[in-house]
Amino acid sequence: MRKNFKVLLIDDHPLITGAYKSALQFVSEESGDIHFFIDTANNCDDGYQKIKDASENSHLDIIFLDLRLPPSKDNKILSGEDLGIIVNKLMPESKIIISTTFNDNYRIHSILKNVNPDGFLIKNDITPDEIVTAIKSVLFDPPYYSKSVIRLLRTEVSNDFLLDKIDRRLLYELSIGTKMKDLPDVLPLSIAGIEKRKRQLKEVFDVSKLDDKELILIAKEKGFI
Repeated sequence: MRKNFKVLLIDDHPLITGAYKSALQFVSEESGDIHFFIDTANNCDDGYQKIKDASENSHLDIIFLDLRLPPSKDNKILSGEDLGIIVNKLMPESKIIISTTFNDNYRIHSILKNVNPDGFLIKNDITPDEIVTAIKSVLFDPPYYSKSVIRLLRTEVSNDFLLDKIDRRLLYELSIGTKMKDLPDVLPLSIAGIEKRKRQLKEVFDVSKLDDKELILIAKEKGFI
């Protein structure tokens, strides 16, 4: 019996989306009874719109998500991680495969906690065979984690505090120069609550300086901005 799967590729690198399409075609031809209907998006706005439309009118079986995407025009969706959280809310049955260049232990654990993807690939690990294996595993026996993710999971995070959407939004606003007095207008926190969050973030990232420049720099290095 022929099986049809709807797939959305959200990535702003044409070479990566091309590699996904080739792998999906290989799986389809190898099986003989699997067919993929593929759509693409290359930024948070287009990705969100296609996710929203699918949740209202149909469904998506698999969503490939790049984490480092241009933020939405209204700055409410800052990355692929935010899109993953939206998918889990609107279409909890959809399978998410995340790919990223980030290979920081803390970042990996944060993504697993916030999105809990069915597949997790580090782009440095990606080969045609790796993508094919990931697709088959996610379809029939999830989850699938690439070797770098597995290696990082063996390393425990020393601090139990994991960043949520408010923390990441705070870091983003600081990185674009939003003034402290204006932050309560874009975050559901008081000035005191914002200061507390900043102290927690500096403890997590082991930042000792009072100003925010080092915090922003380390957060960017770890892929949170």
